[in-house]
Amino acid sequence: MSSDAAPVLQDVEGRAAYLTLNRPRALNSLTHPMLRSVAQALDTWQHDPAVEAVVLQGAGERGLCAGADIRLFHDDARSGDHRPSQDFLRDEYRLNSRIAHYPKPYVAVMDGIVMGGGVGLSAHGGIRIVTERSKVAMPEVGIGLVPDVGGTYLFTRAPGHLGTHLALTGMAIGAADALLCGLADHYVPSAVLPGLLRELAGARPDEVVARHAEQAPPGVLAEQRAWIDACYAADTVEEIVERLFATGDVAAKEAADLILSRSPMAVKATLESLRRAARLDSLEQTLDQEYRVSCAALHTHDLPEGIRAQIIDKDRDPKWSPATLTEVGAADVERYFAPLGERELGLD
Repeated sequence: MSSDAAPVLQDVEGRAAYLTLNRPRALNSLTHPMLRSVAQALDTWQHDPAVEAVVLQGAGERGLCAGADIRLFHDDARSGDHRPSQDFLRDEYRLNSRIAHYPKPYVAVMDGIVMGGGVGLSAHGGIRIVTERSKVAMPEVGIGLVPDVGGTYLFTRAPGHLGTHLALTGMAIGAADALLCGLADHYVPSAVLPGLLRELAGARPDEVVARHAEQAPPGVLAEQRAWIDACYAADTVEEIVERLFATGDVAAKEAADLILSRSPMAVKATLESLRRAARLDSLEQTLDQEYRVSCAALHTHDLPEGIRAQIIDKDRDPKWSPATLTEVGAADVERYFAPLGERELGLD
């Protein structure tokens, strides 16, 4: 795909309509116009009787989508006007809900990097394909944000406490672990994707995918379930970290170190978001909650600082404030869940 072409390509071949996120140099990161383009295409194809399925893919070899183009959040924080960021999130979450309830088969090709907003565009789909190149993550805590785009809904429905592990560490997982956690449905080797994509134009998606799906190479989370479930069942982030260090397991220690490197405020808000999401009944209720949490995060010190460290200056050395978990109090976390009044997302 040409990087000079439209950022979202739309094409119909036979029975299938193809959506291609087309910013390969930016890992197909999402801008607001891209969200609108995807939503418009879904509207059009829903009412087109010639289109029997929609296929989402990413241009280039590196991945489907690395998430939102988060420079927007940084720029808004510096300007003091958060309305563009709030509008972006509003349209993004509405699109996530739309995908989850799309009336035609929605096939997401989760090849390569699939993170943040990329998970939102794919993991709510009806047919989700991963490959040996897939790296799936919700790394929001690393920039001072909380998993969103329905991420807390997906994570709370993963087996045991696997979702809590992924949310608090922000770590990426491969194909087998994405399947285990319910973020994907089928493993297909990347070498056969071109043929699979062509076949979708002439046959039912479930039949096509069934012909090409294989057993995924082994992951790591299944063998780590014992210490993950034991450690992340703790009531607080501090106790989770203590339990992780106490196991004596190398992977558990690495998880603890990862959590301690993340925004303390975001990590604590994430754990509370997960606990509350587990008590909600629907994706829409969860997205409503995530919108409140994300809007609150826009006004924190840590979100623009995290983006600065990771994206702007790329020094990978964020200066979090508060700097430690113990400095984050219950009232600090509660502010993330404050009602927004007329500004509520209102999906439920």
